[in-house]
Amino acid sequence: MNKITTFFGKILNNPELKKKLLFTASIFFVFRLLAHVPVPGVNVAQLTSLFDSNQFLSLLNIFSGGTLSNFSVMAVGISPYITASIIMQLAGMVFPQIKELQKDGEAGREKLNQYTRFLSVPLAVFQGISVLALLRSQALLESSDPLSIVAMIFTLVAGAMVITWLGELISVYGIGNGISMILLGGILSQVPQSFAQIAYGGGSQFFTMISFASVFIAVIALTVFMNEAVRKIPIQYAKRVRGSKVYGGQKSHLPIRVNVSGVMPIIFAVSIMLVPSFASRLLLSSSNERLLSVGQFLAINFAQTAPLYIVTYFVIVFVFSFVSALLFFNAEDISSELKKSGAFVAGIRPGAATKKFLEYVVVRITFIGAVFLGGIALLPIMAQVFTDVGSLAVSGTSLLIVVSVIIETAKQAESMLVEQNYDKYL
Repeated sequence: MNKITTFFGKILNNPELKKKLLFTASIFFVFRLLAHVPVPGVNVAQLTSLFDSNQFLSLLNIFSGGTLSNFSVMAVGISPYITASIIMQLAGMVFPQIKELQKDGEAGREKLNQYTRFLSVPLAVFQGISVLALLRSQALLESSDPLSIVAMIFTLVAGAMVITWLGELISVYGIGNGISMILLGGILSQVPQSFAQIAYGGGSQFFTMISFASVFIAVIALTVFMNEAVRKIPIQYAKRVRGSKVYGGQKSHLPIRVNVSGVMPIIFAVSIMLVPSFASRLLLSSSNERLLSVGQFLAINFAQTAPLYIVTYFVIVFVFSFVSALLFFNAEDISSELKKSGAFVAGIRPGAATKKFLEYVVVRITFIGAVFLGGIALLPIMAQVFTDVGSLAVSGTSLLIVVSVIIETAKQAESMLVEQNYDKYL
């Protein structure tokens, strides 16, 4: 505790870091202010009851920072930008031009960010149409004329672009990764409401949550451990003789994180598992018997506590953990960089053999990370199955995001403090 207070004291005594913190806090304030501006034409009271009755929709509402349940102008949130980022990462494996931009330093990243923003617009339109279709199937739209629908879609898309812009402002002028910080702010904003629901939910539920507090403390400790766990690959630099002097020969290591992909597999899985839930609600409002039976099948088998849903959810998280790990950890580029710098993995030939070895190591350690992510994703579902407590909406996924973002932001603040201390001696 003393280390934490000392760390915050150093930040508050640093004018530049204090300025960045105040700017980030002001962006959070603007974000939360806009999150309470509703889109006209929606029955908000019935919409809130719909989200309260559906645990999966409650999880999405937490990710959106409560903007979905009151259908604010920020209801679409930053998910279009996150989806666009994933698509651009995958496109780098297919299109050589995009892969070159990924290697082109700061200029390439700026260009890729611009393409990601452009791609976010049609994705936001698609997501806005999907949300409005769901609301219409539940008779929650007060007006269904085309002009009102188009106005709602434009409002949701504008909100998605504004929240993306706010996140980028944090990245440039604030502290931490802007998109992650916006996601963190949205999740933390729902914590007081969740605790209030627990406190007023009855004595038995309250005592159940007290018993689960110890479990969540253990989960936090495990999350921190897995987030910081690395496999160190020994690296040897080749010796070079110039005249009477010998250069190189140092030993180092290449750290590979156990959880290479972070929380992206869970976010991807949540997006995929949203499809059966939306489809079932649309089909159940149909008059066709065949479509109605399909909707009933999806509603029963893809309820959040259904065995098929649990298995499918875990498999998607597990598989995408390997895909994203091999995507984010580019073994070919790393082996090429090692070869150029005169370094090699001890006992492994440079080039193709190093690439194959690194991929082998990543796949092996990702198995542990994939099981961990799958368990974190299923944590609230299993808690609901065994305790029948519906207020456990703050899931392990949310916990993983919060812990990861806080750790990364603390590291960035610490590196800024160290960098400014170096400047004093220049």
